[in-house]
Amino acid sequence: MTRGLMRSAPSLLVLGLLTGCISLDPDYQRPAAPVPAAWPKGSAYAPPAAAKGATEKAAAETGWQDFFVDADLRAVVGQALDNNRDLRVAVQNVLAARAKYQVQDAARLPTVDATGSAGYSRTGAGGTRRETKSLSAGIGVSAFEADLFGRVASLTRAELETYLAQEETARATRISLISEVATAYITYAADKSLLRIAQTTMESAQRSAEVTRKRLTNGVATRLDAAEADTVYQTARANVASYTTQVAQDLNALEILTGAPVDPARLPDGVEGRVFTLAALPAGMSTDVLLNRPDVLSAEHSLKAANANIGAARAAFFPTVSLTTAAGFASSAFGNLFQARSQSLSFTPSVSVPLFDNGANQANLDYAKATQQAAVATYEKTIQTAFREVADALARRGTIAEQLDAQQATVRSAQTSYDLSQARYAQGADSYLNALDAQRTLYSAQQTLVSVRLTDASNLVTLYQVLGGGIK
Repeated sequence: MTRGLMRSAPSLLVLGLLTGCISLDPDYQRPAAPVPAAWPKGSAYAPPAAAKGATEKAAAETGWQDFFVDADLRAVVGQALDNNRDLRVAVQNVLAARAKYQVQDAARLPTVDATGSAGYSRTGAGGTRRETKSLSAGIGVSAFEADLFGRVASLTRAELETYLAQEETARATRISLISEVATAYITYAADKSLLRIAQTTMESAQRSAEVTRKRLTNGVATRLDAAEADTVYQTARANVASYTTQVAQDLNALEILTGAPVDPARLPDGVEGRVFTLAALPAGMSTDVLLNRPDVLSAEHSLKAANANIGAARAAFFPTVSLTTAAGFASSAFGNLFQARSQSLSFTPSVSVPLFDNGANQANLDYAKATQQAAVATYEKTIQTAFREVADALARRGTIAEQLDAQQATVRSAQTSYDLSQARYAQGADSYLNALDAQRTLYSAQQTLVSVRLTDASNLVTLYQVLGGGIK
């Protein structure tokens, strides 16, 4: 490299490093969260975990493999994380956003290009013919924008924040997928329980109907008794068909989420006796936990990107300085190309000053400001939605234990009533109608208990998700 080129290259590098020191971005201030500072209180809500002396660990710090204690469920969730197509799309969106940021970030420094050319021309004919040859080789910078007012730097910050927003969106997609898989798995378990209860009730009702028909033949029972017994049987039979379909559809939904068939050995036989998750997940005292949710962080990064775009729009009102430089060698003969006398050096700065653009720059600035205000509203709405989701989950968490205990007691009482009614009817001490009513009550109570158990387990999964559960 010649001395001239060696002198110019550091100057260009220094200029590239110094440009963009001025920023016309508005000073960023995180908007105040438009929600109460503490979670709701009342009869629907359990006392805060901290007040009961529990060791608080944020949901975001609880990895999903720690939260889901059921080994089969963990395996199914892991399969979904490996195969789910929505998650693949989210990951590719992150990679695309990162690539765009890297492209924009590269514009902050000059690009250096090596060039080489050869030319030949001939004019005239015969004795007046003239030939011209030219050779050149060089290295230089072409049309580099000296970012004196921070336009390029603002655009780079905007792309960086957009990339970070996509990363948080991908994290939110991952947490959502984990929650959806767990909920689908627990729903499958609950429907398997409902199917088993319906099958048991159908078989019991079938035996009762057969006994009643025999008693009718013997003149002990009435036709009404036989009709009532058949009604219970047919109802349970219809439910068996319905739940069989529902279980199959549950499996289809689960396998869509996992992206591949689920090992049958990993599927639950029912919801009873299964502990799917940790028994508790403290929400903490303050609603500041919402600020760490990935969707809230994504909305804030988008707001920061919109903030930086205002700076870029403001910078467009100021002059643009463009630099072009080249250093190298030029000669008509290759043998003389790299001699000192063949050196060439050019340095061409240019300045563009916006004078009249029909209001385009002002419109771009107005657009950037409007977009930024929309991003503020989106951020605030995201926090409000997050607050509502957590508050709803906490309200359900605060009462579900009482409801579950009451429903279990109901099933026990209904079972006792059914057993006694059957015994009294067999001894001729009571009518068959009472026995049928007891059977219907028991069947309904058992179905409701399964529903409450599903709600209990699903609520913990929902609470884990809405509190920004960890993804490790």
